[in-house]
Amino acid sequence: MVNVLKKILIMLDEGVEESEFIYPYYRFQEEGYEVVICASRAKETYVGKHGVPFRSEISPKDVKIEEYDAVIIPGGRAPDRMRVNADLVKIVKDAYEKGKVIAAVCHGPQMLIEADVLRGKKATCWKSVATDIKNAGATFVDAPVVVDGKIVTSRMPSDLPSFCKETIKLLKK
Repeated sequence: MVNVLKKILIMLDEGVEESEFIYPYYRFQEEGYEVVICASRAKETYVGKHGVPFRSEISPKDVKIEEYDAVIIPGGRAPDRMRVNADLVKIVKDAYEKGKVIAAVCHGPQMLIEADVLRGKKATCWKSVATDIKNAGATFVDAPVVVDGKIVTSRMPSDLPSFCKETIKLLKK
């Protein structure tokens, strides 16, 4: 029997909301996934919104999306920085086109908007991003978690238990 390693890609940049990075990072490891940290530059330290440092493992050029089961996009100010990096946006677009699970919390849906994968879908996000969701052609739903196809979105740190639970459910299908 071949042992297939299950992998999750989690995105990182300056200003990430620490809880939205840390909670999924460890929760998916509990489920048996290898969680790989991807940022604009590999082996660099990025500082979260509240001063916690995190170290990236790989850069977008190192990502082969077919090796991953899902992409996790934490919020905070990081997605606003990530969405101007065409290579990071391409990861999200490629993940969507290959039918991977994509889970974005808080400001994370800004990456979904930039990758143009929300049109015609339902999604949620932090309240200041709601108009952007609508302008991207999606329906905004104010709920702790929204699942539409293989896209999972949540609003804020207190939604993380529901966010991870629904993402895990999708991964087990």
